Amino acid sequence: MANKSNAAAVTSPAKMASRARGVSARQKLLAFSSLVLLIIVFSILSPNFFQPYNLIAIMLATAVNGVLAVGVTFVIITGGIDLSVGTMMTFTAVMAAQTVAVWNLPVIVGVLVALLVGTICGLASGVMVAKFRIPPFIATLGMNMLTKGLSLIIANSKPIYFTNAPSFSKISMGTMFPFLENFQIPNAVIILFVLAILASFVLNNTILGRYTFAIGSNEEAVRLSGINTDRWKIAVYGVNGLICGIAGILIASRLNSAQPGLGQGYELDAIAAAVIGGTSLSGGEGTILGTIIGAFIMSTLTNGLRILSVPQEWQIVTTGIIIIFAVYMDMLRKRR
Repeated sequence: MANKSNAAAVTSPAKMASRARGVSARQKLLAFSSLVLLIIVFSILSPNFFQPYNLIAIMLATAVNGVLAVGVTFVIITGGIDLSVGTMMTFTAVMAAQTVAVWNLPVIVGVLVALLVGTICGLASGVMVAKFRIPPFIATLGMNMLTKGLSLIIANSKPIYFTNAPSFSKISMGTMFPFLENFQIPNAVIILFVLAILASFVLNNTILGRYTFAIGSNEEAVRLSGINTDRWKIAVYGVNGLICGIAGILIASRLNSAQPGLGQGYELDAIAAAVIGGTSLSGGEGTILGTIIGAFIMSTLTNGLRILSVPQEWQIVTTGIIIIFAVYMDMLRKRR
């Protein structure tokens, strides 16, 4: 009898993942409806909002935050949190600038260094959480301060400009498809959508994705079924770090410089985008599509308020209210 009870208690990771993926359709529909409503309202209030140049600006503003949100979605689905994605992004940007602008190495080397540094930082956070049993909030807060300090030290608290590598700015602001030049769609936007497609495939069709959902649904059950949950949790944080490296490359390319003081606060926007899109802070639920919709909601709201000349202080207040509301709705969803 005991064996039967234990067998019943240990649900397979595949079944957990399947249940989790099927629960967020209504949340995605609600988020998309909210995005459409925002666009309609701002278009009515300001004739300058629904203009091609402004829509491109919204997409470009969404690119960096959307990439960060994609990475943090993996972590949140496992039931964790990462408060270091913003400063990790800055640290990878500084390392890319150090490689290209200071050491005069090729741009491709700088890109690879940024991706490697981001992955190492993510893996370090994962080890602290999985092996040392440090709560994710504390472990990633420590990584936040560590990467912020290292960025300031390496850059001597000054921006590093890509004066000797003008091609670096084309990573974000150029276009990889000549036929899109007339539409002025920057590479950063294309990279965001390509990354979202790849991340969605990984989350829904690979063993990493199945274990990501399973760990967030019931980590103890997964461990009892013989899965090395520590290894997969570290892998998830590593993937998040790699994606932070991509965000660092995009923002450094967009600004044509690495700003060591930049990054603080990006983690809140990324987490808010994921939660608005239906990723549960309790773990076990979330989709990449929902996260991208959430990122566009954040960017559209900020852009619309700016066009309406709403003071920046009130823009911050509005963002805070949305974050609180999104978390509260997530709690209500969990209770039901």
